[in-house]
Formats: sequence, C-alpha cells, structure tokens
Amino acid sequence: MLNAEFLIYGLIFVGVLVLVEGLYLTIFGKSISLNSRVNRRLSLIEKGRGREEVLDQLRKEMSQHIKSRNVPLYSLLAERAQKANIAFSPSQLVLVMIALAAAAYVGLTQFTDASAAIRIAVAVAMGVGGVFVWVNHKAKKRLALIEEQLPDAVELIVRSLRVGHPFSAALSAVAQEVADPLGTELGVIADEAAYGRDVAEALTAMAERLDMQDLRFLAVSVAIQQQSGGNLAEVLHGLSKVIRSRFRLFRRVRAITAEAKWSGMFLSGFPLAALVAINLMQPGYYDDVKGTGYFVPGCLFVAGFLVANIFVMRALVNIKV
Repeated sequence: MLNAEFLIYGLIFVGVLVLVEGLYLTIFGKSISLNSRVNRRLSLIEKGRGREEVLDQLRKEMSQHIKSRNVPLYSLLAERAQKANIAFSPSQLVLVMIALAAAAYVGLTQFTDASAAIRIAVAVAMGVGGVFVWVNHKAKKRLALIEEQLPDAVELIVRSLRVGHPFSAALSAVAQEVADPLGTELGVIADEAAYGRDVAEALTAMAERLDMQDLRFLAVSVAIQQQSGGNLAEVLHGLSKVIRSRFRLFRRVRAITAEAKWSGMFLSGFPLAALVAINLMQPGYYDDVKGTGYFVPGCLFVAGFLVANIFVMRALVNIKV
C-alpha cells in the first residue's frame, strides 16, 4: 500500500508539471514554446498587432520578474523566471501555484489515505515545487538555445554589414531569420533602436538580464566600435569564431564530465533510495535501535555526510572555462 501511495505521489507531481505546461501553451499559444520556426515577435505581428504594441508587451514580459525580486519567497523564483522569459506575470505565477496545489490536494484526497495535514503539506510542496521545476527547466532550455544560436546570428550580422547595411538594419534582418528565443530578443533590440534607444545599451541590458558572457562580448564590441570606430564586421567575425570555439569547448567539457556527474547523482541518491526500499520491504527494520541514544546522532551524522557528498561531487565536476 505504501509503495502504491509513493507511486501515486509521483504520478500526481508529473500531472502537475504537465498541467502547468498545458495551461501556459493554452493561454499564450504554441509560438511561446520555443519550437516554432517563426519567432514569437513575428507571430504577434502577423496576427495584426502593431509593432509598438508588440514591443511594449515583450519588454514588459522581459522585465516583470526582475522587478519582483524583493517579494518574499518569490525572490527564489524571480531570477530563473526572468531568464526563462515566462510570460506569466508574478501574480499570475503565484495563482498558478495555488491552482496546482489545489489540484494536487484533490488528487491526493481521491487516491491516498494520508491525513489532512500531510495532504495539505504535500499539495503545497507539489504546487510550489512543480512551478519551480518547470521554470528552471524552461530557463535552462532557453539559455542553451541562445548559446547555440548566437554564433550563427553573429555571422548573419557580419554578412549584412559587409553588403553595406547599418548595424540596426542587420539586427532587423537577423531577427526575421533566426528562430526563438534569440530571434525575439534581437527583434526587440532592433525595434528599440528604431525608436531611438542606443543599440549598445540595449545589448548590454540583454546580456545582464540573461547573464551570458558571450552576449557581454557582443555588447562590448558594439560599444567600442561606436566610441572609437573601426571595422565592425571584422570585429564581429572574430567574435563569432571565439563564441563558436567557446561553445565547442563547453560541449567537450560537458561530455567529459557527464560520467562523473551521473556518478555523483547516483552516489548522492542511492543511500536515500536504499532507505526508502528498506522501509518498504521491511518497515520494522530499525525498531530495535530506534530507542537507543545513538540513533538520532547517527542519523544526523550520516545526513551530514550525504549533504557534504553532494557539494563535493558538484565541486569536482564544476569545471570553469
């Protein structure tokens, strides 16, 4: 019975993740899923919305979470939600947590025999944890796609500059050719430049918002060229080679450390899995030692080593490039 309840908990949590993704796509459309060939900015414009209206909406989405960093508890989620560019506003995201917690509570009530206090605690954990896992996954996927798209986008800018286009026009051309997420980001910068914002300033703001070193290189290159002049096409051509080389190096490091990462995850998770398995197969396994004075200190001692193991294994595979 206990084994079945654990399985039900897992299935309900997976259902929470599927529910939040389905709700997100239903409200904002498939173009926000990062799988569409036409980026979201162009999709909104094709629906008949004005360029200025689309720019206002996208700029609001790109800055709304970072403005809520001072809100208690939400600050844990704000930075990742900003990098993921979640279109839900902070208040809407909190409402989604509440709705998912309520749905999880209904599922736990229907399919488990846990007490009301346990159901409430687990439902809240699933609602908040489900949204956090979903946002974190979105952020990682989005940043990885931007890193992958950036070298090709810079090379497209270089080609546009070499045929005589100004930098802002080159950005507009690239924004129409590149898919999301980078296509929309560059499109917003092109629109801002058309309305009078400094391009280098807009690129710097994007680099800081996404916290990406390669984008900082791009912003600095454009800013230096604006101040001191020079052949921007050649500078960006060299930058594209550097970015591509860094990307290949990151991939190589990731491949080299993959086995160590999985070993670390296994060594960290196996003791907990063994503890759960022992309690499922033989619930009274620890009854003879629970009453001794060494049981609780021993458990804390082992837990401390498990936590230390997680940090040590992470430090061993966290190679700085």
